[in-house]
Amino acid sequence: MSRLITYIAIVMFSASVTGFSQKGKHTFEFSETEFLLDKKPFQIISGEMHPARIPVEYWRHRIQMAKAMGCNTISAYIFWNFHESQEGVYDFETENHNLAQFFQIVQEEEMFLIVRPGPYVCAEWELGGIPPYLLRIPDIKVRCMDPRYMAAAERYIGKLAEVIKPYMVTKGGPLLMVQIENEYGSYGNDRNYMARLKEVWTNNGVDVPTFTGDGPTTYMLEAGSLPGSAVGLDPGNSPADFELAAKMNPGVPVFSSETYPGWLTHWGEEWARPDTARLMKEVKFLMDNKKSFNLYVIHGGTNFGFTAGANSGGKGYEPDVTSYDYDAPINEQGQPTPKYFALRNLIGSYLPKGKKLPPVPEPIPAIELSAIGLQPFNSMWNLLPEPISSVQPKPFEAFGQDYGFILYKTELIGHKSGKLVVTELHDYATVFLNGNYIGKIDRRLGENSIDIPVTEVKNPVLEIFVEAMGRINFAQHIIDRKGITERVTLNGMTLMNWQIYTFPMNRQKIYDLRSSGKNLNKPGIIFKGNFMSMEKGDTFFDVSNYTKGIIWVNGHNLGRYWNIGPQKRLYCPDSWIKEGLNEVIIFDLHQTEAKPIFGFKTLY
Repeated sequence: MSRLITYIAIVMFSASVTGFSQKGKHTFEFSETEFLLDKKPFQIISGEMHPARIPVEYWRHRIQMAKAMGCNTISAYIFWNFHESQEGVYDFETENHNLAQFFQIVQEEEMFLIVRPGPYVCAEWELGGIPPYLLRIPDIKVRCMDPRYMAAAERYIGKLAEVIKPYMVTKGGPLLMVQIENEYGSYGNDRNYMARLKEVWTNNGVDVPTFTGDGPTTYMLEAGSLPGSAVGLDPGNSPADFELAAKMNPGVPVFSSETYPGWLTHWGEEWARPDTARLMKEVKFLMDNKKSFNLYVIHGGTNFGFTAGANSGGKGYEPDVTSYDYDAPINEQGQPTPKYFALRNLIGSYLPKGKKLPPVPEPIPAIELSAIGLQPFNSMWNLLPEPISSVQPKPFEAFGQDYGFILYKTELIGHKSGKLVVTELHDYATVFLNGNYIGKIDRRLGENSIDIPVTEVKNPVLEIFVEAMGRINFAQHIIDRKGITERVTLNGMTLMNWQIYTFPMNRQKIYDLRSSGKNLNKPGIIFKGNFMSMEKGDTFFDVSNYTKGIIWVNGHNLGRYWNIGPQKRLYCPDSWIKEGLNEVIIFDLHQTEAKPIFGFKTLY
């Protein structure tokens, strides 16, 4: 009997580290306690990475890096709002939207695949992946059986199912499992909603096993798990966690669906640096006990553009930095870290005699760029569109805008100085009186007011320029509309009759920019510069000389920067830099003086 147990253990780990050949068709199913690949116990050792956060040119490199660390599986969140940015318009084909290409590379690298498609995913991603166009419905409810939400979610699932199905293990592909929603037990208790999502996948022809993922507590597992679906634990790091999950949802395997090698970072914090000794202890426990697990994340990537999310824990509004380096084993630029080699050595120590992990892939080259001079190019005040009249301010979504900025403008009649209160400002505003900057209001700091000084102007003009930062992606406050979402008062008087100027700063807006030729000295300036690059490689643009805003390179939005840190450098992949002349544009909310920027090889 003992020899049989030893044999099964060796087979299971041999499968887990070296992978099975993807040639031919495999079976994947559950016993009451184990995952079974081709009827044999199979330990999933998965590394999480997200196609939307990684340039498509580097997908294969990152997957190979995971394999060389000892993983046999890639887990991937799919962000609904990344693939349906406009209602009814889906993109599963261009650049890093091309999921079929990602799945194909996983298969070519002889790895297995887990897909985590939402419709809600969290992931420190804008609105947890839910498309913000739904927030244009004033009374929408999400992550429940609200028919308007469900109609959109079911359309999305139907479209994504067509992409997924050719890669299912039942069709000879690498896809083993699909997750149903994500950490639902942390949010709600609508079991009908969870059951309906599972049914929709089945109705769309997705016939691989499913799982849920929740924290290892009684209430989360009761509300979030589903009969017949494996139980993922976020995280599962002790025998008690696995015993509780087996008790709450018996008859299916339990695994650690999120084992955390790193952690997220918010603006204004120090970089997250979790204890590596704790991680190694957890992974050793999982390996010793043949427990399947998924490292969240093995490689984080980047929240390019406006995609970074936010939290709303006990500290209020906490927007995430642009980098999703996450202190992961593979850093933002794809380099292995000391944590990577520690995990590779640990996992590799469980290999059967004579087996070796693949060699670590060669690193992607990185380059430095000397000082790049920028000059004032234009101002957002010269680029405002025709205004929209509104009796009171409304959020972005009311004007069909999802991201960027909006200017709210009104004349002060009655009260003309005193305490201005912006109720439910989302998220950051620069405030101007008669064209002069008088201060900022920062939701992150719990600010909602500013003093309006006395002037000699008969009807002073008030302008509030609002930046939308990341929408909340976790817990009870994910309905996070942007802009001025309630009202503005001056000494208690509600201010009426506003002019609204939308300013999305999308790719088209950047493409259409032209020099103003005017004297630019009012905050809200767009700076422009050029640089030559004669060598290939990634770089990190250092914007320490600027205050708060967005940077574009050759039309690509690298994301937000903010001098409160900790992030001062933004990642730019080699594929976005041209040999020869390149263009950099910076839109800064505060800066009026042009200063140089630099390119470095590392994040810090």
